[in-house]
Amino acid sequence: MKKILLVHQNFPGQYKHLAPALAARGDQVVALTINHAPAIAGVQTFRYGLTRGASSAIHPLIAEQEVKVIRGESCARAARALREQGFVPDIICAHPGWGEALFLKDVFPEAAILLFHEFFYHARGFDVGFDPEFPAQGLESDQRLRMKNAHLLLSFNAADALVTPTYFQRDTLPIWAHPITEVIHDGIDTQNLQPDPTVSLTIDGKQLRYGDPIVTFVNRNLEPYRGYHQFMRALPLLQQQCPEAQIVIVGGEDVSYGSRPPAGKTWKQIFLEEVESKLDLSRIHFVGTLAYPQFITLLRLSAAHVYLTYPFVLSWSLIESMSLQCPIIASDTAPVREAIRHGENGLLVDFFQPRQLADAIALLLNQPEYGRQLGAQARKTAVANYDLKTVCLPQHLALIDRLIDMKKVR
Repeated sequence: MKKILLVHQNFPGQYKHLAPALAARGDQVVALTINHAPAIAGVQTFRYGLTRGASSAIHPLIAEQEVKVIRGESCARAARALREQGFVPDIICAHPGWGEALFLKDVFPEAAILLFHEFFYHARGFDVGFDPEFPAQGLESDQRLRMKNAHLLLSFNAADALVTPTYFQRDTLPIWAHPITEVIHDGIDTQNLQPDPTVSLTIDGKQLRYGDPIVTFVNRNLEPYRGYHQFMRALPLLQQQCPEAQIVIVGGEDVSYGSRPPAGKTWKQIFLEEVESKLDLSRIHFVGTLAYPQFITLLRLSAAHVYLTYPFVLSWSLIESMSLQCPIIASDTAPVREAIRHGENGLLVDFFQPRQLADAIALLLNQPEYGRQLGAQARKTAVANYDLKTVCLPQHLALIDRLIDMKKVR
């Protein structure tokens, strides 16, 4: 029986599938988190609180690092309490993004450490400065981004290995970290996420059925990082070509990534107001956030699913839509190109060309058989490369076992 410590501020987070799989095979699994966590069979979960608050008078470039150190210190205290109770893990799997991983090696020097790598920040070449509509802010912005990596570098220094979902995310890392980084996607349950042409969904009093000209666009929040502004600019052009299309837009009005809109406004309002005089709003449905079963039903109905993103972390929703056999139009940006091959399992368009986007959507709506062919290939890609049970989870478990064995040899 192996002893596993999982650390994530929003547990289970990326360990949603890994935690029960470890427990199911008989490992002793303990989790540390700062927030409330759902019960998982076979997993002992412990919450920890912060030991102090942040300083009010501190250099602004250090302020975020102080918050990370406070998190790391608090997590280390909780880890030390586990050690005092007799729990010493063979391996620690941690998300370092909020600082929790900073001092775990000092508490458990004998444990292997596997960190989940999400994103390493850059002033150029990735998300920042990608969109000329939202330019980088100069030296001060560059300094802030460099400092955002400081706690990550300290955490990496104590790690035996990193794991990350995509090659794009690996490539955000310094080159010296590539040899210790494994690319393993979180995994999608493709057996449950299958197409179903029998489903329907009622939105704004209208029943939507499979085969209808339904266009879907999904963000956690409607914002520029995920191309909301470019999608909205494509809609007047699309409605000229496909006036019968029903356009369903999923997403909240907060900000997940990037800058906030001007005070008193939301990005949703700003870019809707830009084009609304040219739109038939009766066929455009803003549904906010949906419960997961409704979200999946909506994707099953989609005749053209649009996914746009800056060069940034790839959304789970893209792989889910592939598994559900959606005909996909996506931005021709670095993370997307790992999953979508133009003309084979989807269509890629220039992020900055709304007309190109509108034309691609119209193509799939007007040639539904072609869309179904692309969707079928997208599902094959999802099953072959991203299936939770046959691909991703076995790879992740094997990596954990390999690191434990290597640590024992040392």
